[in-house]
Order: sequence, then structure tokens, then C-alpha cells
Amino acid sequence: MTPPLPRRPHRFEGRALARAAALAALALAGLVLARPAVARTPDARQAPSPDDPDALYRDRENPASALKAAGIWAKRADTDVESAWKLARACYWLGTHGPADGRRAALERGVKAGESAVGLAPDRPDGHFWLAANMGALAESFGLTQGLKYRGRIKSELERSLAIDPTWQDASAEAALGRWYLEVPWLFGGSRKKAEGHLRRALAINPESRTALDALADLLIDDGRVAEARTLLQRVVDLPVDPEWAPEDRAFAAEAAARLKALDGSGKDRRDHDDTKRHP
Repeated sequence: MTPPLPRRPHRFEGRALARAAALAALALAGLVLARPAVARTPDARQAPSPDDPDALYRDRENPASALKAAGIWAKRADTDVESAWKLARACYWLGTHGPADGRRAALERGVKAGESAVGLAPDRPDGHFWLAANMGALAESFGLTQGLKYRGRIKSELERSLAIDPTWQDASAEAALGRWYLEVPWLFGGSRKKAEGHLRRALAINPESRTALDALADLLIDDGRVAEARTLLQRVVDLPVDPEWAPEDRAFAAEAAARLKALDGSGKDRRDHDDTKRHP
């Protein structure tokens, strides 16, 4: 699944990744979006092993687990590409869902981890993608300076990930680039036509990409194609939850359900539109 990218209150370059991105991921990208944290319901699951970072990351709705996973991966991130990109992924989560006072530091750490992954294995897509995701979240959340600093790099890292493997992580880079073209003002390279192309290609690869479905619904609503947008949002609601992406999937489904209700009640999506930044 594509990592989710966040819901937009306005259009700006960082929004393209901070979703997710994401998300997809995600997406995401997305994109990407940070996405609202999902309220965790206590259950009887066994606590993850403190020595297994993958198990700890699956328990990431518990911030302590995500931090422990990041700490384990950080020990080898300078020399091991798997540890480097997984650290970047964990930092993206912590930077968009963790305690507010630690988010910027987490994302900056994620950028460094992504750069390490790219340096260790430049021909793998994961480092490029998670580097872009962390830069996108910084650009979205921490002001104009961060947005200008990372604008070009976000797109180039996504394009590199896409060129290496368009199908990687269920077309995450394709979906995130779609979100990038949708969110970025046309003056800086945004294009609704290119956005739609990327998003539909992502769905051709993975018809269950919540990130691509959600972003394409955004575009269609803005264009007045509400009937198709409603169909896409209903798909987001109806899709089964992927255990590996359960927190993100639940958030996507809840948000899509709320948007469907808004569409049914008013005939349009009650979002904060900025029509001055619409582009072809």
C-alpha cells in the first residue's frame, strides 16, 4: 500500500508528499500528508518483542514501540540499506503522528536516514521514496523556508523511485507524484492533467491504492466530477484493512466516510478550497 499523504487545508508543494504517500502512501504519494492519528482501542494482543524492530513498527500506534524500532534501525543505518530506509519510514511516522514537540526532529532524522539509504543503494526505490516523504512532511508542516528548500528534491526523488520500479510498494511513487502535481501551484510545475495521469496509472497497477483513490477523488471533486469521486471514496471505505498498514487504512476509511456524508448532504465536498491556485 502507498503511504498516506495528509488532507490539505490549502495547496502547497509539501502537501504532495505528506499524505501517504503514506501516505501512499502514499500516498503517498501521494503526498506526502499530518494525517490524524487513529485512536487506538486496547486489545489482548501480545506485546511485540523488544528486539524485533519490524514487530515494533507494526505496533507503531504506540509511540514507544515506534521509537524503539527507530532506535534499533539507527544503530546500522550508516552501513545497512534495509536499516536506513526503515529508519526513514519510522521517522516519517513519528514526524507525522508522534508527540508534537518531537516531530520536526524526527523528520530531519528521517531525511538523513533516507539520504543514507540512497547513498548505500542508489538503484533501490525505497530510499528515494522515504527521503521524499520526510522532505514533503517538513515542507508541509514547518513553513515556507522548508517548502522552498525541498520543492525540487521531493519531485526528483519521487521520479527516481518511479524510474527504478514503477510497481514498488503498490505504485507508491506513481500515486505520490500524482498528489504532487495536484497540490503544487501551476507556477511551480503543477498540472492537473499530469496528476490525473499518474493517479490513474497507479490504480492500473494497484486498484486498491487508497492513496491514489483518495487523491483522484480530490481532483474529480474540484473538477465537478462528483459522481465518479463518490464511487472512489466508497471504494476507500469498503476495501479491507491491510494488516501492515492498519493505522493508515482505518484513517483513510474514516475520512472517506465523512467526506461521502458531506457530499451527500451538500452536493460538494466541504473542504477548504483555494480556487486561486487551480491549474490545468
